[in-house]
Amino acid sequence: MPKKPRGRTTDPFHARESERYERPIASREHLLELFRDQRVPLPPEHVADALGYTDEASLEALRRRLQAMVRDGQLFRNRRGGYLGFDHMDLVRGTVSTHPDGYGFVTPETGARDVFLPAREMRSLMHGDRVAIKITGTDHRRERSEAAVVAVLNRAHETLVGRYYRESGIEFVVPDDKRLTQDVLLSRDYGHAAQPGDIVVVRIREYPSHHSQAIGLIERVLGQENAPGMEVTIALNTHHLPHHWDEAVLAQVDRIDDEVTEADKQGRVDLRDRPFVTIDGADARDFDDAVYCETLEHGFRLYVAIADVAHYVTRDSALDRAAEERGTSVYFPGEVIPMLPEKLSNGLCSLNPAVDRLCLVCAMDINPQGTIKRFEFFEAVIHSAARLIYEDVAAVLFDGVKAKGQLAQRVDDLRRLQQVYRALAKARRRRHAIEFETREVVFRYNRERKIEAILPYTRNQAHLLIEECMIAANISAARLLKKQKLPALYRIHEGANPDKIPNLQEFLLGFGIMLGSDNPTPLEYARVVEQARRLPESDMIQTVVLRSLLQASYSPNTKMGHFGLALKDYAHFTSPIRRYPDLLVHRAIKHWLRQGSAEGYAYDNERMTQLGESCSRYERRAEDATRDAADWLKCEYLQKHIGDRFTGLVTAVTGFGLFVQLDDLLIDGLVHVTALPRDYYQFDAAQHCLLGEESGRLFRLGDRVEVEVARVDLEDRKIDFDLVRQFGEQVDRARRFRKAKKDRPRDRKAKKTGNKGKRGRGGKQR
Repeated sequence: MPKKPRGRTTDPFHARESERYERPIASREHLLELFRDQRVPLPPEHVADALGYTDEASLEALRRRLQAMVRDGQLFRNRRGGYLGFDHMDLVRGTVSTHPDGYGFVTPETGARDVFLPAREMRSLMHGDRVAIKITGTDHRRERSEAAVVAVLNRAHETLVGRYYRESGIEFVVPDDKRLTQDVLLSRDYGHAAQPGDIVVVRIREYPSHHSQAIGLIERVLGQENAPGMEVTIALNTHHLPHHWDEAVLAQVDRIDDEVTEADKQGRVDLRDRPFVTIDGADARDFDDAVYCETLEHGFRLYVAIADVAHYVTRDSALDRAAEERGTSVYFPGEVIPMLPEKLSNGLCSLNPAVDRLCLVCAMDINPQGTIKRFEFFEAVIHSAARLIYEDVAAVLFDGVKAKGQLAQRVDDLRRLQQVYRALAKARRRRHAIEFETREVVFRYNRERKIEAILPYTRNQAHLLIEECMIAANISAARLLKKQKLPALYRIHEGANPDKIPNLQEFLLGFGIMLGSDNPTPLEYARVVEQARRLPESDMIQTVVLRSLLQASYSPNTKMGHFGLALKDYAHFTSPIRRYPDLLVHRAIKHWLRQGSAEGYAYDNERMTQLGESCSRYERRAEDATRDAADWLKCEYLQKHIGDRFTGLVTAVTGFGLFVQLDDLLIDGLVHVTALPRDYYQFDAAQHCLLGEESGRLFRLGDRVEVEVARVDLEDRKIDFDLVRQFGEQVDRARRFRKAKKDRPRDRKAKKTGNKGKRGRGGKQR
């Protein structure tokens, strides 16, 4: 029996809890302190006794808080129902990722290297589950730790999307998300109307264990895979994206006036005489930024007006909770799942032309060298003069096309924006921001909303003009928050992935490009990209360089900065309609405008850390969902082109073949090693190539090839290509490669692979 703990008589966070709850109980911090004093699990009744709780309401509130702390990974609950802090247990908390071969990995929450889970430990887990694990050993050959699962802290999936099958009287659902490697058996206790092959939503009733599969019931039949819009429906349900508004949100929206009221305009700076303009894509519906520029004696004054979303979406309201749960708007091809209801996102918070709108404005004095000499923030009301389109603005400002219509009336204003853009671009080059050239596609549908064409889309100079204006405002916002010590979310980018630097250095050396440092700076990366632009393989080199960088995220850390933009201070301020971190930045700035300091601000760093993690996670979720939908559409499009030939670029090389991206369409597929000319191929991971032992034929990242569409698997989002021909002289390339490989100071073991094996299932769209 554990000793009954002696709880502290006072909770240092009691005042905060009293503000949040009508009947407050011990704060999480106070409970954690209580558990730190113990080295044995505490039953809940001992915790209640230590806190002096006897009434049912307090006991129930305590039970729920303890459960929530277990769910959030702050406490561990053993099989006997006792609670213990993780401080006294040699456990690692993290998120599970699965591998198709049955094993998996745990990504620790501390940021440490992934930990290996053998297949026997994965039987009771699903991709995305949060777990507590205990390190059991080390695989020295692979330089990785191995672990056993102690507890599942939080299940990632209450429901999942898949295809319903019935075989030999057994009913089951195969998950559409291929990271979920186990089928779900259907309980015989629940009926359904699904037909074999239907896409369904299944609710899990029993999670998998070491001895049994997951068991569920069909909650909803989505339809057949060829139904219009099915790609979005599947993505929404697979990634658990919130896409319905609850009654509380709709009721709050109904209470908001349809137009900006005179009362709302009071106390704001009146900028309605300034001819602000919005510049967006032709199909944009929400306009959250407007710009205007004046010339000064020694430079420019740039105004960036951003929709004042925080005026309508107040902290802890139903709208706020819904926005936090979504984290971001999700942009699917042809459809948007907004972070805020349409009345706000396309109405009151959209800076539509010829109407009054409430804004938070950043006004910056910028010198001809692009340095922000001074900035200020203030609440304002504006009246946008025009809604302009990127292509039209670029044609007038950068291509010499004569302006017509409303553009002709705004030419002088646009010329000033062009001048400040050129100044800001100078500063960008001076600080050596990394400038990758990206390509995108747009999808064109027919009347039945089936994919009709995939067209290339290129960003022009007008995109860059607006981007530089927004970056300047984001820099100013970050500097203000940092100076005033306001808890907020910064957009941080840590830079290079240290695990990928050695291979990157060796790869670049083959092209005569030096990346000497093991901890490269933005300047070194920028120089690599600049040198690569002069080479025929520039696209391929840029791809490898980009893959060596870590992903950007949100954090209250003021010291991290943004590696890619080469900035010490950077925060997202300019899109509060569609990004929750921007809304939080607006709240912090508005608090400072009203209070003059950080004192009394509703958020602290701990809360911001939690929000940074959730916003980063929701951003990844949106990216995964939109990529899945796009991959579906690409597969659907190529189903009509089996046997057709296309040219493309080798974008990845593996031991089992080449991934090729088709020109213009930007569709990826696999040329399996068995579809290459007959030979044994050595795979060199550092040089991203396959080398034929007998023929000397070399296949390398960046090669241009012609392929034929051989097979499309819509269910698995996989496409197989057959190689038709390879452009370029192979013997000389192979000879040069062998010589370069021989001259390299260090060489890695190459993996040998043959083309006589069974053909694989194809390449997953990436």
